[in-house]
Amino acid sequence: MTALPVGPNVRGLVVTDPPRAPRDVAAALGELGVATVHEALGRAGSLGPELRPVQQGARVAGTAVTVLCWPGDNLMIHVAIEQCGPGDLLVVASAAPSTHGMFGELFATALQRRGVVGIVSDTGVRDTEELRQMGFPAWSRYVSAQGTVKSTAGSVNVPVTIAGQVVAPGDVVVADDDGVVVVPRERAAEALEASRARIAKEEASRDAFRAGELGLDRYGLRDQLPALGIRYVAWADLAGGAS
Repeated sequence: MTALPVGPNVRGLVVTDPPRAPRDVAAALGELGVATVHEALGRAGSLGPELRPVQQGARVAGTAVTVLCWPGDNLMIHVAIEQCGPGDLLVVASAAPSTHGMFGELFATALQRRGVVGIVSDTGVRDTEELRQMGFPAWSRYVSAQGTVKSTAGSVNVPVTIAGQVVAPGDVVVADDDGVVVVPRERAAEALEASRARIAKEEASRDAFRAGELGLDRYGLRDQLPALGIRYVAWADLAGGAS
């Protein structure tokens, strides 16, 4: 896709049918989880600790359909729903901070009908009990009952920025109880391979810890301690130590 500018300079543009990461790769990344994928990417791609799930126990991944809205205005979410399909995940950003409840149960009903796996919003959501009841996963910066208007043109399927990370249409977005991470579409297969390798490495470490090995030794940390000024002193040798 032709490179597009990021941010509020993009306005009134709806990009149809952008390339997407393979659906099976996205689904596989979702099974591995946010922390694993984030580490496998070199500790990159996190959308920050402020995006929190309205439910517990959901773990999803989908290809991003991005929405740039204006504060307190959810017109472009209505526009974006038409561009969503099975395996997509809606990503909502705002041109300026907005605490409004931009997304709720009616939107979720329409998206669920189209096979969308969830929403990540840098604004607010509401109807959280209903979202949990219908099993539609949502992550947001705020939970708010404050209503919105529908009067300002934004854009759909353009790159948006959340927590300093660019999310482009078709990227893979992974979300679970630990937060949200974005995987650039071009790196999706690489991220999956690296994540699976990390899972195998962690399983080997888990077995070692169960057998009594310490992380200090398994990770080669013990030899680094003196250089960091860490020393071991017996209690009895501490000056003025109480008996």
